[in-house]
Amino acid sequence: MIRVPHIGPLVQVAWVSLSDPYEVNRYATTGWASNYFRNHKLNTEAWDEATSEQQRKALTEATDIVDRLNYSGIKTSEDQPLEFPRGGDLEVPTDIASACCEVAYALLDGVDPEIEYENLSMTSQVFGNTKASYDTGSWPENFSNGVPSFKAWTYLKPYFASARNINIVRIS
Repeated sequence: MIRVPHIGPLVQVAWVSLSDPYEVNRYATTGWASNYFRNHKLNTEAWDEATSEQQRKALTEATDIVDRLNYSGIKTSEDQPLEFPRGGDLEVPTDIASACCEVAYALLDGVDPEIEYENLSMTSQVFGNTKASYDTGSWPENFSNGVPSFKAWTYLKPYFASARNINIVRIS
């Protein structure tokens, strides 16, 4: 079994607590995210002005985005709903919860991954006398992988599987 290296401290995994159905299947609760933003982000207007429901939805969508990536190791339990924890750990690395918060913030701040992906292929655009051209050979990794926050990408990157690794899981 491959263990994912611990880059930072661990947080309690949100999927263990089933008492609040809104907090299931997310790497960060709204309370944890609020604390993260209070301590790690200077400008938090998009989070602070969002309703509790918008915050929960953003964290759920952020978790979905984070879970679509290819990580090294295997899930701790076959029946856990999320990709983390992995490799026998019982807790989610703080970096993963932090990345989830950063993605949620980007979504609340109006970043749309679909539009950003479409913009990657734009080579030129003209508005009156203004023309914009883009070099499609140097797409930002985070946007080309559907992650709308570069800061989140830096939290996630150490956990990615090598392109040379293939995880084989036996399903019985």
